[in-house]
Amino acid sequence: MLMNSKVYDTAKAPPPSLGFLANDVARLMRKRFEQYTRDGGLTRAQWQVLAYLEKNEGIHQAGLAELLEVEPITLARIVDKLEASGLVERRPHATDRRIWLLYLTGEAGPRLDELHETAEVIRQEAFGDLSERERATLLDLLGRVKSNLAQALSERPVQRRTNHG
Repeated sequence: MLMNSKVYDTAKAPPPSLGFLANDVARLMRKRFEQYTRDGGLTRAQWQVLAYLEKNEGIHQAGLAELLEVEPITLARIVDKLEASGLVERRPHATDRRIWLLYLTGEAGPRLDELHETAEVIRQEAFGDLSERERATLLDLLGRVKSNLAQALSERPVQRRTNHG
């Protein structure tokens, strides 16, 4: 449900759930990113691999697949294409020849610069008319929600009692 007013009228309908709202924001940001990068020669999945690899260079493929929440074979295919494009290289593990470590090549630098510039434009669009203080508050609160959920994931779920009639 799209809301046109800046203040949500709770008398008319319940506010959107955190999960749906967070998902909608993430989906719209992905769509906007795809609009900007459509003609860039890389898919969103390839951009995502480059972005994660930039922060986790030297990681093995299985570890990167886990971070990206994709199947290892899916990541292997994406990495194959990035390697063929000269943006990523696989290096053998020092002690386990079954493991390949992933590194960016020098050619990836300009592409990552493009990625960062595009992300900043989209970030500014997303923040729109929010003040610097509101932006900082939003990021702080979302960071805390993320931390709370990460902590909860490490604990056993509380069992809910349901009554199905």
